Amino acid sequence: MPTADDAVAARAFAGRLGLPGLVDVHTHFMPDRVMRKVWAYFDSAGPLTGMAWPIAYREEEARRVELLGEFGVLAFTSMLYPHKAGMAQWLNGWARDFARRTPGCLHTATFFPEPGAGAYVADALGAGARVFKAHVQVGGYDPNDPLLDPVWGALADAGAPVVVHCGSGPAPGKHTGPEPVARLLARHPRLRLIVAHLGMPEYLDFLALAEAYEGVLLDTTMAFTDFSERFAPFPAAALPRLAALGDRVLLGSDFPNIPYGYPHQLEALERLGLGDAWLRAVCHDNAARLFGLPLG
Repeated sequence: MPTADDAVAARAFAGRLGLPGLVDVHTHFMPDRVMRKVWAYFDSAGPLTGMAWPIAYREEEARRVELLGEFGVLAFTSMLYPHKAGMAQWLNGWARDFARRTPGCLHTATFFPEPGAGAYVADALGAGARVFKAHVQVGGYDPNDPLLDPVWGALADAGAPVVVHCGSGPAPGKHTGPEPVARLLARHPRLRLIVAHLGMPEYLDFLALAEAYEGVLLDTTMAFTDFSERFAPFPAAALPRLAALGDRVLLGSDFPNIPYGYPHQLEALERLGLGDAWLRAVCHDNAARLFGLPLG
C-alpha cells in the first residue's frame, strides 16, 4: 500500500529521465457523491471488477489534487463518465468548474448515447474541453449507437482526444472488445482515440488498430503492474510493436482508484527495458505535444 515515500519515488523517476514532471492522461476526479459510489462499487467487488480492489488514495478531493502535485504530475485529467442517460451534461458542468479552479487539470468532458448528446458535446468543446472520456464497459453501450453519430463527428472535426475504456478488462461487457471500435474507426477514421489500459486484455488487437490508424493512441493505465499481470499479462513478444508506437503511448494511472502506490505504474513501465527515450516520450513528451503543453 502507498507510503510517504511515494512522492519521493515518483519525483526521482522523472528526475532520472531529465523530465520536468509527468503528464497523466487517466486520473479520476468527479463529484463527491459519484466518486463515493464508485469507491463503494470497488469495495463490493462488483461484477465489473470481480476481485478485491482496495482504493490506495481514498482521500478528500483537495488532498488528491495535492498528492498529484507531490508526485510531480504537471497535468492530469478528470476522467468521469455516466452509467445512464441524463447524467453526462451535469457531469460536464461539474468538470468545467473543476478545471477552472484546479491548476494542472486538463478540462475533461463525457457523453452518453442519448438525444441531445451532440449538442452538449458541442457546448463542452465551446467551453474549452480538451479531452473526453467514454466508458463503454460501465455505460453498457455500443460506440456505434446512431445517437452518438453527431458526437463522433464533432470530436473528429475538432481533433479532440477521447479516452475510451473499450477493452474487456477487468471483466467483459456487452460491447467491449476491438470489434466495435474497429467499426467505429472505419466510419470515423480521423478520430483521435486514446485506448485506455492498452486495450487490456485484447492488447494485440488494439495494437493493430493503432498501427492501422494514425489517430489511435494507447494509455498505459494499470498495464504491466503486478496487479494486472496476474490476470491480463501483456505478451512479451509484442513489446517491439509497443516500442515502435512509442510516439503514441501515453502515461495513464487510474489515480486514485488503484490498489497500489502511484510509483508502481512508473516502475512497471521502466522494467519493460524499452529505454529512457521511450519512457520520456510516454511519461511526458507525447501528452505535452498532444495538449500543447511546454516540452521543457
